Amino acid sequence: MILARIREVLFHAITTPAGDSLAAIRVPKDIARRINMTLGMPLASAEDIAKRDAARERLATLRSGAASEAKSETAAAPVLVYFEKDSNTRELGRIEELLGARGFTWKRLDVAGDEATMEFVLLTAKCERDDLPVVFVADRAIGSFPALVDADVSGELARAIHGG
Repeated sequence: MILARIREVLFHAITTPAGDSLAAIRVPKDIARRINMTLGMPLASAEDIAKRDAARERLATLRSGAASEAKSETAAAPVLVYFEKDSNTRELGRIEELLGARGFTWKRLDVAGDEATMEFVLLTAKCERDDLPVVFVADRAIGSFPALVDADVSGELARAIHGG
């Protein structure tokens, strides 16, 4: 409460036009405003501080609710991303970005040099070596990035992972 009031008063001091006609006051105020903006506006109006506090409380509420919901769900099926060492790294990054954005956890499995696993992946996913990386949910092949996007959009990916 006191800290918020101090932040508000300091913000008012650096944003008020009072004293701007004198260079000795204007220059330090300008520097302070620039530093405040660079640091993400820690000094702000009372209204902005109240909005930030409300948003912080809302986020904490959502996080605690999401954590309790996640505990009540059944265990999710493992998501495995089979890839070959330095091949198609951009597509691997896109796959991981999509999975991360959806809140899914996954495990990377490098099949370079493991011919038995490579053969299993290629036969099960019905793909070629150039199609790696390939996503599996448990033992079910989803496919490469385009197939993963299709499965995500249709909801099939979430159903496969959460058993719905």
